[in-house]
Amino acid sequence: MKIGLLIIDLQEVHLGKVEQKVIDKACEYINYVAELLRSKLHTVIHVQDIEGMQAADAEKFEIIPGIEVKEPDLRVTKEYSNAFWKTDLEAIVLEQGIDLLILSGYAAEHCVLFTYNGAMERGFKPVLLQNGILSSQSDIIPATYRDRNLISYPVVEAIIHA
Repeated sequence: MKIGLLIIDLQEVHLGKVEQKVIDKACEYINYVAELLRSKLHTVIHVQDIEGMQAADAEKFEIIPGIEVKEPDLRVTKEYSNAFWKTDLEAIVLEQGIDLLILSGYAAEHCVLFTYNGAMERGFKPVLLQNGILSSQSDIIPATYRDRNLISYPVVEAIIHA
């Protein structure tokens, strides 16, 4: 089974209302899972929202320093909430032969959820990374988890070491 990890919109421009300790905790989970997957040649994809980006504020649109970006990782830029909409993400998932998509990042109630739905609509198998999604409103995360597929890092470990 080939696994893909989507790390969605972890950019300074979006995270202004999220507490740093919450960001740090999510980054720890995301980086751990990303490294597990890289070690077994699975795919890590960083999704960057560039909607409204101007040259003068391009730095705010970069991936935050708390997220490790490594050489084999792929990047997709988007201008809509669903990372599949008008991007090459679907082609990348198909080209990479990804069977399971683990979604992480910001914002649980917007881009993460819309991308989850976009993956479902395209026939992919998406799951949300437990403790790996963020929102500016803490009560949104449990609501986002409800009625959706979740995966924890110990389960990722078990799958890739099986």
